[in-house]
Amino acid sequence: MSDRKIRWGILSTATIGTGRVIPAMQQSRNGVVQAIASRTAERAQQAADALGIPRAHGSYEALLADPEIDAIYNPLPNSMHAEWSIRCAEAGLPVLCEKPLAVNAAEAEEMVVAFARHDLLLAEGFMYRFHPQTQKVLALLRGGAIGELVMVNASFNFPINLADLDNIRLSRELEGGALMDIGCYCISATRLMTGEEPVQAHAVSRSGDASEVNEVLGGVLDFPSGAVAVVDCSLRNQRVQSYDLRGTQGRIRVETAYVTQPDEATLIETWGIKGEYSRITIPPANSYTLMAEDFADALLHERRPMYPPGDGVANMRAIDMLRG
Repeated sequence: MSDRKIRWGILSTATIGTGRVIPAMQQSRNGVVQAIASRTAERAQQAADALGIPRAHGSYEALLADPEIDAIYNPLPNSMHAEWSIRCAEAGLPVLCEKPLAVNAAEAEEMVVAFARHDLLLAEGFMYRFHPQTQKVLALLRGGAIGELVMVNASFNFPINLADLDNIRLSRELEGGALMDIGCYCISATRLMTGEEPVQAHAVSRSGDASEVNEVLGGVLDFPSGAVAVVDCSLRNQRVQSYDLRGTQGRIRVETAYVTQPDEATLIETWGIKGEYSRITIPPANSYTLMAEDFADALLHERRPMYPPGDGVANMRAIDMLRG
């Protein structure tokens, strides 16, 4: 059993898959990328040739019918996550679905129910959670390094061409916008670090005149322990991807929090109650590879993944709160 590898099928030639996730999966110890699908055979074959993938399918349906596939990675646009993930479940295939899991909590719950009905694995693709940096921060929090957590500030901003309305991030129909594209990381991080679900949340956003999606959003989430999270996401300004954790006995800050480079070390900064400063260097790691390996291990050894699909429902519930 330990020598077996999961054969992945990739549902679309989306850039997140071809640029980051597929190469990471190809480096994993327990998986191989067996096939890729697109809406045209030509596009699928081009991606397969470029990435060294053995099989190419000219339709999503053909991929789901491929008998040499064990699991699906779904990087389709947000609005298509639920439909095609559920179709995978109906075809008997477990799914690692790109974040956010669905367009709202109700749809995410439908996905979880569908996969439970077929006794299949479903997981949401928040790769940052698997990076040793994140695991170290969680260990510091659990060990009481900064005392009781009081405040979380989480940010993810990066500029895009707001005039390019072909960009799916700016598509209202495809459920784009800053909150769903990158703000979902901030929501996930605040929930992960507090270990709680928010009881209420409020946000202010700014939408584009042409895109009609939120291009900037700032929000506040209230947690049962009394911790408060302030989150911001933006497609308009300089790149920022950080979180800052403040407790009764100290502070933790991570500047490169979500999208890390597999060949670069990362840094955790800490301050004690009297201002004592320290730096923890985390060696390079590929968070996408680690995520794929966790999913494959769960399949091969019939165990739960590190983060079960119910977490995706809870994250969407918090996002729904922010959207009012």
